[in-house]
Amino acid sequence: MAESNTIIDLSHHNGDVDLGRAKAAGILGVIQKATQGTGYKDPTFDANREQAIQAGLLFGAYHFGTGDDGVAQAEHFLSVAKGAKDLLVLDFEGNTQGPSMTLEEARAFVIHIHDKAGRWPGFYSGHYVKELLGNTHDPVLSQCWFWLAQYGPTAVVPVNWDKWMLWQYTDGGLGPEPHSVDGIGTSSTATLMRCAGFGPRRKKPGTEMRTVGGWN
Repeated sequence: MAESNTIIDLSHHNGDVDLGRAKAAGILGVIQKATQGTGYKDPTFDANREQAIQAGLLFGAYHFGTGDDGVAQAEHFLSVAKGAKDLLVLDFEGNTQGPSMTLEEARAFVIHIHDKAGRWPGFYSGHYVKELLGNTHDPVLSQCWFWLAQYGPTAVVPVNWDKWMLWQYTDGGLGPEPHSVDGIGTSSTATLMRCAGFGPRRKKPGTEMRTVGGWN
């Protein structure tokens, strides 16, 4: 996968990873789960962040939103994801373990991140936000750059955004190749995404993604 435009999504579900090997395989960066709700911290966050930095990979952090106070969740996220150069992302999807984050809670979350970090976070979602928004436009959430979750050959962006900046195209089974990454285990644990503005022969993100997402 040398000289790819591929990013990997990591959490404790991936177990032990070797990000040096992933870097050698052509991976550009990592977006790691940091927090969930108002109190949970992913136990692999600190170690994987350090690994990514040592390997020379770009690094981002995401928060899994739940049905709780949006500002309190944003504060918890920022207390863990402190890196000024890290991408910051809200993972907005249905919660199978409890109440799901509402649109109002998501708005409160991203506004608070913007107020505290000085930039809008990324917004990760797929069918969940499509179901909730339908064909309507949300003036707050549309300020966030969009990370699409859609496993298949075609990216269908919700009408609230003009385009995707990241497209998570596979869960390790469905979607176009590649499905696996050296250093991240079997294909069943690999969730990969492509990046807008990344050429297939470029190892650094294009100007657009750097500016919108905050990677430097």
